Amino acid sequence: MKVTDVLVQCLENEGVEYVFGIPGKETLDLVDSLSKSTQIQFVNVRHEQGAAFMADVYGRLSNKTGVCLATLGPGALNLLTGLASAKLDHSPVVALTGQAAFERQHKESHQYMNMMRIFEPAVKWCTQIKDSQTTPELIRKAFKIAKMEKPGSVVVELPENLASQVIPNKPLPVRPVSISIPIMEEMQTAQTLIRQYKKPFILVGNGVMRQEADAELQIFAEQLQSPVTHSFMAKGVLPKNHPLNFFTFGFNEKDEVLAGIKEADLLIVIGLDFVEKLPKEWNKQKLPILHIDASPAETGEYYPVQAELVGNIKHTLQALNHLDLPSKAWVPFMNLREQIQQSYQMEEREADVSSLPLTIENVLHIIEKHSSENTIMISDVGAHKVSIARTYQPKRPNGLIISNGLASMGIALPGSIGAKLACPHNQVICITGDGGVLMNISEIETAKRLGLSFVIIVLNDSMLKLEQETMDKMFGESYGVTFQNPDFVQLAESFGIKGRRSAHLVEFENELKDFLESSGGIVLIDVLIQN
Repeated sequence: MKVTDVLVQCLENEGVEYVFGIPGKETLDLVDSLSKSTQIQFVNVRHEQGAAFMADVYGRLSNKTGVCLATLGPGALNLLTGLASAKLDHSPVVALTGQAAFERQHKESHQYMNMMRIFEPAVKWCTQIKDSQTTPELIRKAFKIAKMEKPGSVVVELPENLASQVIPNKPLPVRPVSISIPIMEEMQTAQTLIRQYKKPFILVGNGVMRQEADAELQIFAEQLQSPVTHSFMAKGVLPKNHPLNFFTFGFNEKDEVLAGIKEADLLIVIGLDFVEKLPKEWNKQKLPILHIDASPAETGEYYPVQAELVGNIKHTLQALNHLDLPSKAWVPFMNLREQIQQSYQMEEREADVSSLPLTIENVLHIIEKHSSENTIMISDVGAHKVSIARTYQPKRPNGLIISNGLASMGIALPGSIGAKLACPHNQVICITGDGGVLMNISEIETAKRLGLSFVIIVLNDSMLKLEQETMDKMFGESYGVTFQNPDFVQLAESFGIKGRRSAHLVEFENELKDFLESSGGIVLIDVLIQN
């Protein structure tokens, strides 16, 4: 059996369903082996960056590892942004790349670059298969590392001279990673610490979502009766109407929750990845920290850890909830929760939709109004991402996917493909700016070819809004942030999907309702945002 046949058996052994990528000369043996698999579908995409983004979002939502494929040189380089994004957003992804044969890796050679040196700082782990006999071992290790906390991206490179070698090896058994929780003495230390303080504030991050600990988090918060705030990537961890939900923190401006955090005397930080926001930005008072996470705390002046519970977050919270936790009921001053809702424009205005302007916030109200429990919205990066983080409230955990680590524009459209393949029975809404959508708009063809169904909402204002606003504040004027757009409706129709345009909010609501009530297909709605 040739190496690539064994490699595909290893992928099947890991439960892989999809491999996203573009074939090249150095990966043709692997694509040939994939063609014989009855379990894995090879998804031929239009750009390798899109493949990495698809694998990223698929990995986040499927509880599996996303897999992408590229050939050597430019193909592998095109994966880089998506793999770096998966590393910083902690999504489990394994990338398989081709490479030149050994005999030409020591000299200047066509399309050859030392990709391991390029990938190393951008991924969790990368390796080249140097001995074909080690293929099963390296694939098993790659998937194990990609999934282990904190998850991330892994690259396995296969030189073309090894691809067709014959080896007898078989896949290694997949064994679940053992779950650890802190010892009882550490639990009691945390319990004692909570007793010592009067006003704990709970800060929740993406780790709670990754380890599906939202139910345990809610029980913990309700026992303490203490306020809770969450990062961009942890939206949905508490229901919108929950009285302890003080919504999102981590904004560069008008971070309203910070007023409540300043009143606290203890911060209980659960599953928070500093890549979203460094403690210096939200703990200027250097309040004591109870750290609960799968990984040990990072040291820092603004993160003074007094107790540390390191282990699986779900099981750690379950054990902690069985202790006699004291109620620490308190409410920040000045009706902070209501102030946040007003400042973040979270509540729909009591008015006829036809009289409201076509703003991002009003668009989000319409989406929230008509979305269901199973709706998944994928946000691109731009000014609208900040509005979504403030205003939009998903109805469940992972009901909103925001990239907030690398925060790369262009993730939403390919990410929606990954989301729909991971959750085929869920409604998927792709919301993107006119800057981000054109970066990977070619993947509409991929989605159409796969027979997928989702809506693409393009917020069209012919500018990079966030940069324009920032430059105006810094310099009193902006430069280099405006552009001209194609006709998005005609562009959509050229791909064979429906294109619609909304110049008024009531038109947008009608178009969205039509899609949600329809039998399927892909619809692009060009929303002419009023600035």
